[in-house]
Amino acid sequence: MHTELVMYSRTYGCPYITTAKRILQQEDVPYREVFIDKDSEARARVLKWTGFLSVPTLIVAHQGDILPLDEPAPLPQGTSPRGIDRGAMITEPSAEELRDWLQKYDFIR
Repeated sequence: MHTELVMYSRTYGCPYITTAKRILQQEDVPYREVFIDKDSEARARVLKWTGFLSVPTLIVAHQGDILPLDEPAPLPQGTSPRGIDRGAMITEPSAEELRDWLQKYDFIR
């Protein structure tokens, strides 16, 4: 199965986006970026998935797709998704959380 990493982001940065991009560059992980401030459908997806406009939200998708491989694990309403491994999705991870998640999906060793 061919998969790819998709990062839902926005055109202006924040510390979590900066951290994610730094880790992905350091680990030489290719990814596709979808900007929620330029794509209303992407914005609606992130809001549905996280309950917030939380970026970066990173997903493992089938090659060329924009949806996670599997439905993300649910969050209690109003709970922050920050750093929670939800299966094929993680939102606003720390550097350590992102590296662990990338290893789980064989993007890094």
